[in-house]
Amino acid sequence: MNIAYIEDFQTWQQEFSFYIPVNVRFSETDMFGHVNNVSPFIYFEEARIAYMNEVDLFGPMSQETKKVPVVADLQCNYLKQMYFGDQLKMYVKTDNVGKSSLDIHYMALNQKEELCIVGRGRVVQIDSQTGTPTPFDDVQRKKLGVNE
Repeated sequence: MNIAYIEDFQTWQQEFSFYIPVNVRFSETDMFGHVNNVSPFIYFEEARIAYMNEVDLFGPMSQETKKVPVVADLQCNYLKQMYFGDQLKMYVKTDNVGKSSLDIHYMALNQKEELCIVGRGRVVQIDSQTGTPTPFDDVQRKKLGVNE
């Protein structure tokens, strides 16, 4: 498998532990009966939010929240078609942490444990008032497993 952001696939795959179940809905399929090409981005979002809540990276989000995550880029590699009724395990992990951003990777397996999609995206923490990147604090870095 030749995917630019995956150096060693077996090692990369074994690093995942967190996942959420995703049931493919009829509305996510196209006229040919398989999952529409935009639907994985919805799955990525759902898994990303659950993951960030699990590690409590941003705490409770509200209109008053000062530091907020925004997606800077997102990509998906489609490896196997998915269909209405498929039951996916949508895995997510932090791959790399920068000063104010993190690279998040995704992997989906269907009910037969077949690899269907992989993806990655950059999430940047910004100041909600100014819209400018703001560094992760020590508590956030610890939650992300960064030891400095």
